Amino acid sequence: MKEITVRFEESPSADGIEVVIRAGRRDAEVEALIDRIKNGFSDTVNAADGDGSTVVIRTADIISFSVDGKRTEVITADSRYFLVQSLQSLEKQLDEKTFIRISRYEIINLTKVVRYDFTLAGTLRIELEGGIETWASRRCIPAIRRRLSGKE
Repeated sequence: MKEITVRFEESPSADGIEVVIRAGRRDAEVEALIDRIKNGFSDTVNAADGDGSTVVIRTADIISFSVDGKRTEVITADSRYFLVQSLQSLEKQLDEKTFIRISRYEIINLTKVVRYDFTLAGTLRIELEGGIETWASRRCIPAIRRRLSGKE
């Protein structure tokens, strides 16, 4: 990740807020930053409970998101809820420092990780709060390893 420097300039004549991004080139990282500035991070998710009633869940309370057929399951310490939203679109709205994709079917909240074990066979077992155990796919392990080691 590139180093980001933030500077504020007060302008009494400004009608709104102007954000200027200076970079060597417009790449995927710059695009992601632009998207985050425009859309922000969502700190809540609207889901449905078992009765179909809409529930607003704080992202800080979410342990993981996983695909269950055509629905996405939202797992918290208290319950399970459902969304009709893809993991790909969730990834774009969630804080990338807190949530990470561990497989084609699951995104976890890194603040809810209790322990993780890299096995000799090259797999990754992750234990989450509430005794939830999950496994990362092999193709996601390099990115997870970088994130857990603080190199990303």
